[in-house]
Amino acid sequence: MDLARFRYDLRRFLSFSERAARQAGITPQQHQLMLGVAGFTGRGWATISELAEFLQARHNAVVGLVNRACRKGLVRKKPVTADMRFMRVELSPRGRSILLRLSALHQRELGKSPMRVGGYLANLMSHTEMRHQPRTLKSSERK
Repeated sequence: MDLARFRYDLRRFLSFSERAARQAGITPQQHQLMLGVAGFTGRGWATISELAEFLQARHNAVVGLVNRACRKGLVRKKPVTADMRFMRVELSPRGRSILLRLSALHQRELGKSPMRVGGYLANLMSHTEMRHQPRTLKSSERK
C-alpha cells in the first residue's frame, strides 16, 4: 500500500533529521524553528504568530522556543512595531551557518535514498480521485 510505504519513508527521513540536528548541537525543534524563520514567509524572517502556524504549535510555546534559541545564539528578535507587540525573528550568523550545514546534509540524504514522495502522492491522489469520480451510467441504466 502506497500510504504505508510513504509513511515509513517519511518517518525514516524525520528520524534522520532529528539525529542530524542533535549531532549539530541543537534540538529538532530548534532546527524546525530555524527552517521556519528562513523560509516559511519568503522574507527570511517571521513573526511569532507565523512561526506558530509553521510549527503547528501554540503561540506561547513558540515564544519559549524562540527565547531558548535566542539564548543559544541561533536567532535574534527585533520589534516590528514601536510598541513591541510584534517581534521579527531572524537567523543569527551562527544559526544561518548551522542551518546551511543541516540543509546540505538533508539534501544528500534525500539524494542517497530518494523518498518517492511525488510518486506516492500522485498514486494516492489518483486512487482517491477514482473513488470520488461520479459514476457514469451505462445506456441500459438510463431511463
